[in-house]
Amino acid sequence: MFCRSKNDPDEARPNVNICPVCMAHPGTLPVINREAVRHVLRVGIALNAKLADYTEFDRKNYFYPDLPKGYQLSQYEYPLVTQGQLKGVAITRVHLEEDTASSIHTEGEGTTIDFNRGGVPLMELVTEPVITSAKQAGDFARELQLVLRYLGASDANMEKGEMRVEANVSVGRDGILGTKVEIKNLNSFRAMERAVEYEIKRQTDVLKRCGTVAQETRGWDEGKQSTFPQRVKEGSADYRYFPDPDLPSLKLSEIPEFSQEDLRKSMPELPEDRRTRYLALGLKTEDAEAFVRNDQLGAFFESVISKWGADPAKIVVASNYITNDLVSLNAAKDSPQNSRDTNNRDTDFQSEISISPHNFSSLIDMVVAKKISSRSAKDLLAKMAATDADPERLAAEEGLFQVSSTEDLRLIVQGVLAANAAVVNEYKAGKAAALEYLLGQCMKASKGAGNPSVMRDLLREEAAR
Repeated sequence: MFCRSKNDPDEARPNVNICPVCMAHPGTLPVINREAVRHVLRVGIALNAKLADYTEFDRKNYFYPDLPKGYQLSQYEYPLVTQGQLKGVAITRVHLEEDTASSIHTEGEGTTIDFNRGGVPLMELVTEPVITSAKQAGDFARELQLVLRYLGASDANMEKGEMRVEANVSVGRDGILGTKVEIKNLNSFRAMERAVEYEIKRQTDVLKRCGTVAQETRGWDEGKQSTFPQRVKEGSADYRYFPDPDLPSLKLSEIPEFSQEDLRKSMPELPEDRRTRYLALGLKTEDAEAFVRNDQLGAFFESVISKWGADPAKIVVASNYITNDLVSLNAAKDSPQNSRDTNNRDTDFQSEISISPHNFSSLIDMVVAKKISSRSAKDLLAKMAATDADPERLAAEEGLFQVSSTEDLRLIVQGVLAANAAVVNEYKAGKAAALEYLLGQCMKASKGAGNPSVMRDLLREEAAR
């Protein structure tokens, strides 16, 4: 945030991405990272928030082994962003600071410090106390992760420590908030949700016993599925904030690239806007969500539909084939066990999609034009996943073009009726399922090439003779 040391979350070697500035050597001076400021301002635009004109950096004083200066460079009175909202949750502020180093606790060997992370730009977002459930907290955090990824501000990968969530839980009476407890060490959204649920129950039990909830920081024990006390929670006065004398205050209106007009021009389509667009095209909610959350799937879908304009018939059919058949084919390729989970619409593709968007859209053109049946389309899709062959050529080679000629299909229907006299009698007696069985036999006899709508009409006509 204030020096040129590399920001690399994948670096496994300790203490290699460090320099005299982030290690707080005497005589060194920090310099503000311009791009980090820009990223936070763009987050503010995405939140429909108020962007500061004046801002400054402060020293937040506390002693901890992973803080080489003995203070943290942060923002207190003049954050970059205030107000705004996301997923119906009001935002208090968004500010910039530097991250701390990593404390590595090894049983029997004590604690060592890796300073690679120390000094990395850290955006901290604080919400208003309006979240009322663990699920709402989880939904908000997942949406924030999406926004950061869409903006290119961060990969926000929780497993790599690129995004962290700290939950403040307060249980009160009669609409009045009680004592606030902060939960740290939350390394996944599900862990955060479970920790919040546990802490609500713990505080409620304490209050029911007429006890007092202590203002403290608690950790989360994944093994025990419970929180535990770590330290007494400080107030802002304990940190003795004051403006850093080595860093200039910023008048953002005097920096052209930070004008709201320029920032808005750089904004991509945001997750909520994309959802709205997809739903307006007629997509199912779960399909739209899959394309919004999965970069690769969403980019493939956009490429497929790009030549159709707003043709809802083709777009909806393409969406169905991608989220059902293509996802299942990819899962089967990556892991046969995963192929059973066809309900996971958020599946992350582990390998590249082997079918080109052009060939996939051609397949959908053939389905919508009724040149091939749905069954034939699924068979073609499996072959295309292996070779990315042109679907028109494949359909011709495999004899899969749909036959709609009444004369050609009547012979197939008559043959099926003659071979299934008992089922024909059941149909005539009013058993509707018998007709579907006969249609299945006709499809089999035509090797999937017969037009099912035409054959169904012919079955009714011939059976009535």
